Amino acid sequence: MREDILIQIGTQIKERRKNKGITVQELADKASVSKGLISQIENSRVVPSLMVLIDVIRALDVDLNVFFKDIDRENSVKTILVKRRDEYYYFEKEQALGFRYHRIFTRNMEKSTLDIVLLELEPNAKRPLVETQAFEYKYILSGEIEYQFEEETIRLSAGDSMLFDGRIPHTPRNIGAYNAIMLVVYFFEEQPVR
Repeated sequence: MREDILIQIGTQIKERRKNKGITVQELADKASVSKGLISQIENSRVVPSLMVLIDVIRALDVDLNVFFKDIDRENSVKTILVKRRDEYYYFEKEQALGFRYHRIFTRNMEKSTLDIVLLELEPNAKRPLVETQAFEYKYILSGEIEYQFEEETIRLSAGDSMLFDGRIPHTPRNIGAYNAIMLVVYFFEEQPVR
């Protein structure tokens, strides 16, 4: 299921629930699913099974034809996606000690993918030089960072930013006494199939 359609489904469920004046828990009870699942569906964080989706729509007392008639498969409707701080997906990468990534947003676009994360570096965090198949944009939110490349080192402070080709071996190092936080945007281009 395309992400834009998933967002429209979640948004429509949330709006219809609020218009009926029922809580997430009440909808979950009516649909015989968990409150957490309803929240994940409304916030476009999970693709529900067809049967669960039908149960949720019916629990809203909405005709299925009416519900899906309002879903724009051509995506001419502009969508605003808001993610709150506690909704970011946390992950770690191999060979990286003290690196805590929080995925903010990932979006597939024609011939490219955009991936936005927050990277929190502990003092003395370390990993080897790495390469990514993406252009990388870094914006330093707090702290002092030294970005190490094969042939040079660049020092960045809060408010500084940098864009580079991730195929150049690189790694950041927190040179401060406290955690440093940076916004990282990866621009992946689809490689032609050979």
